[in-house]
Amino acid sequence: MAADFGTSGRLPLAYTAAGNSSFTEFLSQVAPELLPGRRNLPQGGAAKDLAPHATTIVAITFSGGVVMAGDRRATMGNLIASRDIEKVHPADPYSLVGIAGTAGVGIELIKLFQVELQHYEKIEGAMLSLDGKANRLATMIRGNLGAAMQGLVVVPLFAGFDLDADDPVKAGRIWSFDVTGGLYEETGYDAIGSGSLFAKSSLKKTYRPGLDADAAARLAVEALYDAADDDTATGGPDIIRKIFPVVMTATAEGTSRYSEPETAAMAEAILAARTERPTP
Repeated sequence: MAADFGTSGRLPLAYTAAGNSSFTEFLSQVAPELLPGRRNLPQGGAAKDLAPHATTIVAITFSGGVVMAGDRRATMGNLIASRDIEKVHPADPYSLVGIAGTAGVGIELIKLFQVELQHYEKIEGAMLSLDGKANRLATMIRGNLGAAMQGLVVVPLFAGFDLDADDPVKAGRIWSFDVTGGLYEETGYDAIGSGSLFAKSSLKKTYRPGLDADAAARLAVEALYDAADDDTATGGPDIIRKIFPVVMTATAEGTSRYSEPETAAMAEAILAARTERPTP
């Protein structure tokens, strides 16, 4: 973001005056055109037809944390726009965020959310609570409402480890959102995106409380496989190209990502099991 130094060679007052802990609010004052929801868009729904869309994300709580996984496909109408997009990212050291909807706006929103959390911690000298993070993300989604009404919809899934939880075993928490910024805490598991109906139907039959991290990750990958089986916008494991879901966890030790060999092993085990017991 370029600052207008003017003739004095000094930063504008907005950059040096004491402000609040929200980077988004600061940006709305000094460069509002950089916010995803503040851009001028063409009239009608033309924008949505030209933008790649990201699809299915799932999140599952386990004993001591939460796992989030996303497929790798982005579509543009009936075309595959990307086979290896990454839709799941760490929001900060103890939380994860995944996006479904307009891919470019969603990725930009994730980056802005990451900066928002870093900015808060630097200004306040403390990390925002997990509830506070979810509320900040809801506010940012609400700010994109104008663009969403013109077809550039972004819906995130947010999950993390609650450092303030009384019981660390049950500290994994999940929130979903709607396009107006509505915030909903989910129990056990949730999914968003075009394949979410099939992913949640899969998890409804396989999820149980008290899973460990590896078991939850396996269920997440299997739910994405079930979604891809019925939803053309969701990408299944690509054995030929070696493209597999992004799978991440958030625990008391922080966020971590399963390696490509680990996710490949999970996907190949699921494919082998389905080969032995094919369904119509």
